[in-house]
Amino acid sequence: MKLSEFSFDLPQELIAEHPSENRDEARLMVVHRKSGKIEHKLFKDLVNYFSDGDVMIRNNTRVFPARMYGNKEKTGAKIEVFLLRELNRESLLWDVLVDPARKIRIGNKLYFGEDDSLVAEVIDNTTSRGRTLRFLFDGPYEEFKAKITELGETPLPKYIKRAVEPEDEDRYQTIFATEEGAVAAPTAGLHFSRELLKRLELKGVNFADVTLHIGLGTFRPVEVEDLTKHKMDSEQVIISQKSADIVNEAIHNKKRVCAIGTTSMRAIESSVSTDGTLKAYDGWTNKFIFPPYDFSIANCMITNFHTPLSTLLMMISAFAGHEVMMKAYHTAIEEKYKFYSYGDAMLIID
Repeated sequence: MKLSEFSFDLPQELIAEHPSENRDEARLMVVHRKSGKIEHKLFKDLVNYFSDGDVMIRNNTRVFPARMYGNKEKTGAKIEVFLLRELNRESLLWDVLVDPARKIRIGNKLYFGEDDSLVAEVIDNTTSRGRTLRFLFDGPYEEFKAKITELGETPLPKYIKRAVEPEDEDRYQTIFATEEGAVAAPTAGLHFSRELLKRLELKGVNFADVTLHIGLGTFRPVEVEDLTKHKMDSEQVIISQKSADIVNEAIHNKKRVCAIGTTSMRAIESSVSTDGTLKAYDGWTNKFIFPPYDFSIANCMITNFHTPLSTLLMMISAFAGHEVMMKAYHTAIEEKYKFYSYGDAMLIID
């Protein structure tokens, strides 16, 4: 398929600036991919579509406060630094993006905090906006990470135009986030409340945790019409044997296996055995899923409403069928569903 086939007009007012008041009371569109039938529910109604022995696969990555603001030495110019990935724990080396990039050169020092309590030196260029920083910090690693947490802010996506608010620290994080390492939230999981998890557990639904540390590459625009020429950035994936066993038992028993979000789906599709079951894995993936694609593990998925031309829209179109998904998206716009990270949700089932 071609890039232009994933284009649609999205009114600006449908981009969610804030989350729903309660996590599980976002709207839920239920799409039956075989018939094309569409239902309109609340997210907490999800419990009615699952039963004993079904499995939900959730991404337990935890977002860290990746956006920091510093000042350039001598000039005092304000610089935004977005922490992407820790390269070396002992040397405190990080891959980052800087803005404005034209002002930041190798050898520059950046100062963070009102008292300049954290200093970093630019030691390399990686991309047009990318730099490698070495943080100059004299103290235990735990104190360094505490300082990053103190000085950083929740990395809300740029399309949310407002300033970060106190509630974002909690709401831009799933309630099952335990493994720190993401710079963006696995947004489909944001709708789960503790009450909803308990109700699902009481119905006999099992949960399998996987970890995919989301990087900004997930949201990098596709700039080629021929999708086979697009390259995804690599992201770290960890799937335990315990989680694989939970999923494979559900597959064996022909139960519903539901991937919560595109990141969970990418993780499991990156580690499939020859007999179509899930394998334990600890490594990296740059898998790009777009139509046509045969999925091996999940027969159901939960997702948010995504951007036009995005790799996320391409994946769910591969899962539900392009025609079914574009019809669902046009319905979502007509019904004024909210889009993107803090937006409403979709359940895709047979």
